[in-house]
Amino acid sequence: MSYVDLHCHLLPGLDDGAATADDMLRHARRLHAEGVRDVACTPHVKRDEFPGVPIRELQERVRRAQRAISDAGLGVRLHLGAELAHPDALLLPETDLERISQGPSGRRWLLLECPFDGLDDDFALAFRRLQGLGYGLLLAHPERSAGLLSGDGLGRLRPLLAQGALLQVNVCSLLGNHGLDVQDAAVRLVREGLAYCLASDGHPGSREQTLQLGFHLLLRAGASSTQAYRLTQANPRLLLRDGVRRPLVELERALAAAA
Repeated sequence: MSYVDLHCHLLPGLDDGAATADDMLRHARRLHAEGVRDVACTPHVKRDEFPGVPIRELQERVRRAQRAISDAGLGVRLHLGAELAHPDALLLPETDLERISQGPSGRRWLLLECPFDGLDDDFALAFRRLQGLGYGLLLAHPERSAGLLSGDGLGRLRPLLAQGALLQVNVCSLLGNHGLDVQDAAVRLVREGLAYCLASDGHPGSREQTLQLGFHLLLRAGASSTQAYRLTQANPRLLLRDGVRRPLVELERALAAAA
């Protein structure tokens, strides 16, 4: 297996993930042992809770982390990203958004955090702003948003899917660590084919499950082995390599400018 994890709080000393470089290396050893070969480092960009995350320094921090991991003989490749909160998505300048986006030129995308309180109008506004700037969007842990199944969450989510959003479900949600309602929501997103990929949302020191466990949890949730492979390997690898097709609104803008 060669898993690809697009959501992991591996960079040390930034948020509620790895506290130290030793914690980072310890988790990297686990990733290597369990077949995770590519990892997106996604510190929180969420000023209300983590005001000290230095967006302009993240690329260099990833380089330093990669050197330490490679020097330890571990076959884990790091990629720069971030878990972007929707209030910050409404306020950050375009230069900072570009610094935390992933994918090749013209097909860049962002990991946008679904709020735990539910998908509201502000989240939809942030979604529209980012799409209007030309970014594809991967939505982090929608199953953890309040009311996804019991309220109007799915009704708010489906129009975003129709506009090209992709969904990322967490391993710990399938495991049941966030309660039965979240577990039920995660299983439904998988069974209905709405989930595009699975991620660990790893937090070394507190939440350390990897995609090796996630693969087996997908099978337990009713996914076929082919679907489990796509969600943990093929689909996230495509996002790293090929990015996301430019949103329709950006294509329309480009066509109008060329007319």
